[in-house]
Amino acid sequence: MADKLNFYSLKFYIINFLILEFFLVNAFTTTNLLLFYVFFESVLIPMMFIIGIWGPGDRKIKANFYFVFYTIAGSALLLFSIVVIASDFGSFSYSNIFEPCNVFILNKRLQLFLWCFFFLSFAVKVPMYPFHIWLPEAHVEAPTTGSVILAALLLKLGGYGFIRFLPLFPYAYSFFSPLVFSLGMFSVLFASLAAVRQVDLKKIIAYSSIAHMNLSVIGVFSLTYQGIQGSLFLLISHGLVSSALFFLVGILYDRYYTKLLKYYGGLVMKMPTYSLFFFFFSIANLAFPGTSNFISELLVLIGISEKNISIMILAASGMLFSSVYSI
Repeated sequence: MADKLNFYSLKFYIINFLILEFFLVNAFTTTNLLLFYVFFESVLIPMMFIIGIWGPGDRKIKANFYFVFYTIAGSALLLFSIVVIASDFGSFSYSNIFEPCNVFILNKRLQLFLWCFFFLSFAVKVPMYPFHIWLPEAHVEAPTTGSVILAALLLKLGGYGFIRFLPLFPYAYSFFSPLVFSLGMFSVLFASLAAVRQVDLKKIIAYSSIAHMNLSVIGVFSLTYQGIQGSLFLLISHGLVSSALFFLVGILYDRYYTKLLKYYGGLVMKMPTYSLFFFFFSIANLAFPGTSNFISELLVLIGISEKNISIMILAASGMLFSSVYSI
């Protein structure tokens, strides 16, 4: 009987991941704003089950509450904005709305309001300060595979939204760029300093994810070729490196049932091959020269330097903190 229950539990677990994959593929490929919203919101449902049922921690209900509340609060504004845009253009099709002759139809004041609503929705997903609280909780309480999907794909919905939809409001895009730079830089520094003082391995990786994602957002809003290319590359690189680190921490948890850093001193003596992999992905996470994170962050810094040298210096200091918490 126990084996039968385990089989159905595993079956439901895999079904949730397949449904999540379906929603993510459609969210990244649809050109209809209303369908994008539907799939953007629908990823909550399977992820909520994955954290709430198979999460190993005692705070998974609280983590689920944070995850759902923050995302729905931001997405309600997104739905309102999409309806307003469709009422003006008479279509939900992205290609019709983004035609050069249509982009400037919206008056400047309306652009400012709609841009803010879109921005808040995607800022929660990235996440940016002060909408970041749900991410460390969700990562710590999620099973290993849930953390991998969360870091590699779900966070990228926010970055994708910034690149794909915010150019619909060109006036507001340039008007709010200084605000985004300031908020992004504060998020990078805050997340890096928060990661330094963490003792939970998953929380360290979660806060480093916040720092890397916000650096990518700054690159997008630099509106330079190098900055945008670096941001795209950083989104891909972060998905690979952070996923690998979550897998490695999951291996430790499955064996020793703790994620606290203090219990793993001298691990290289017990698991030398494992330690080699952990070392490699740790230096990749801190953007060591020769790794994908280094190339992408260097491109972002070059792009930012064309706009503002002081922001570039602050971003580089965030990379310095990443070496502290990684080592």
